[in-house]
Amino acid sequence: MDTHETPLPVLELTDGRLRLRPWQDHDAAELYRAVHESLASVGQWLPWCRAEYGHDDATAWVEHCQAGWHAGEHFALPIFDASTGELLGGTGLNQLDRLHRSANLGYWVRQSRQREGIAAAAAVLVARFGFEQLGLIRIEIIIQPDNHPSRRTAEKVGAKFEGIARHRLWVHEQPRDAAVYALVPDDLH
Repeated sequence: MDTHETPLPVLELTDGRLRLRPWQDHDAAELYRAVHESLASVGQWLPWCRAEYGHDDATAWVEHCQAGWHAGEHFALPIFDASTGELLGGTGLNQLDRLHRSANLGYWVRQSRQREGIAAAAAVLVARFGFEQLGLIRIEIIIQPDNHPSRRTAEKVGAKFEGIARHRLWVHEQPRDAAVYALVPDDLH
């Protein structure tokens, strides 16, 4: 499906402080800047956040997100400061399992805005969207065990730690164990 001919479904999630909506073409330039600002922090955990990340990568990501949204396969959202419009990071639901009504939740925040509770607030908005609008009954957050900031975020949201899954992730061309957290609708505060 050509995402340039069909407008994205209208969706805006907000808590007054943050605003989330589907990725749009013009977001690619700011995404590129946010990625390059965040190489030292986000880059140690997420392999796509690397020095070689270019403008074409940002554009391709936005197009991938738009196509996934239209197909109902994944729902990626940029996180914006509701008052300034600054791109703060990204979040979303992916690896949808329609049979079991579950998905994975991911998040990242640009380096200059970390430690402000942005990831947790955005994750709550996205989890509510998943439960209330997509009919999910379980959302997993999969984190490398030594990524303590992301683990604290999962706990802040109300996700329950379920264990360490062996070789759950493929990161930097190697299998990695992962801490598995899960949310069910009753977990959200």
